[in-house]
Amino acid sequence: MVFGIVTAAVHSLLGGVLGGWLGGPAGVAVGGAAGLLLGVPFGWAVAGARSYRPDARGVALFVVDHTWSLPNTVLGAGYLVAHLAVGHRLDRDACRHRGRVNLVEGVWPRYATTLGTVCAGAGPGVQRHEDVHILQARLLGPLYLPLVAANYVLFTIAPVWLLYHDHARAPIDRVRRYFEVGVYPHTWHEAIAYRVQGRPPR
Repeated sequence: MVFGIVTAAVHSLLGGVLGGWLGGPAGVAVGGAAGLLLGVPFGWAVAGARSYRPDARGVALFVVDHTWSLPNTVLGAGYLVAHLAVGHRLDRDACRHRGRVNLVEGVWPRYATTLGTVCAGAGPGVQRHEDVHILQARLLGPLYLPLVAANYVLFTIAPVWLLYHDHARAPIDRVRRYFEVGVYPHTWHEAIAYRVQGRPPR
């Protein structure tokens, strides 16, 4: 319960600070309310699923997620709210004491997707892969998302990965596969996760 309340408070505080910076006193109120719109559902999920262990490790992960890695956590909170808005469900067993929030349904049938500490559609076969992304975000904090975005842009317009791509096992014969089996699995964060668990798409 405490983790959930603090989560909601942190999101509201961040929203108020950003709102005040952008719009003065009125911005504080608007930003704080917007922060609550993200923080309350995320806090409900964290508390209801008991995502963080009530021990030193759980507290440490919670602190990292709500300080150094806060930009990633806020993005994950927004991602969670979007899923809940269309009726997707928490996977409480997968969340419990794992330091993450799992959703049963994903965005695409064949893929699991993780933003911040929120995993959507990740079954046992790919959960370790998704957990790598959570660890990457925690280690790199506010640098994580810009580095991921930069790599996607770089590999889209300058596909150096073509030099070491396995063309025989994963041929690129149409535009969709350029991104699906080319750009996507060769980005640094995906390449690391695939080394930990699973093969890139073919």
